Amino acid sequence: MAISFDNALGVHQYTLGIRAQRAEVLSSNIANADTPHYKARDVDFSSALESAVTHQKGMRMMATSEKHFDLQALTQQNVQYRVPDQPDTGDGNTVDMQKEQQTFMQNTLEYQMSLGFLDSKFSGMRKAIRGD
Repeated sequence: MAISFDNALGVHQYTLGIRAQRAEVLSSNIANADTPHYKARDVDFSSALESAVTHQKGMRMMATSEKHFDLQALTQQNVQYRVPDQPDTGDGNTVDMQKEQQTFMQNTLEYQMSLGFLDSKFSGMRKAIRGD
């Protein structure tokens, strides 16, 4: 009987990739905090996850068919400009460094949590295969 990784791993296989993409977007915001006219962006996690789950039945490392899941494309369509919480400082930059750092740290913790969930799922599958 074949193992269905979609059923075994659940949504955690998608959350890991989306959180990694979100970390890239947030780190780009932090890196451009002093760049004039730079607009802060963020990934809409819930819509990216919904897109990933509805458009794919499993993640593959290499795309050998046009039907394969492209996490980056799905995530990029869910990247949106953030509405600034602070007034414009005159240079047109909308990055709030404290908010970016806090959001980046929260995303990092959630990424670690997703890794932990996947680790426990793989542990369970190893035990089932070995018959422990």
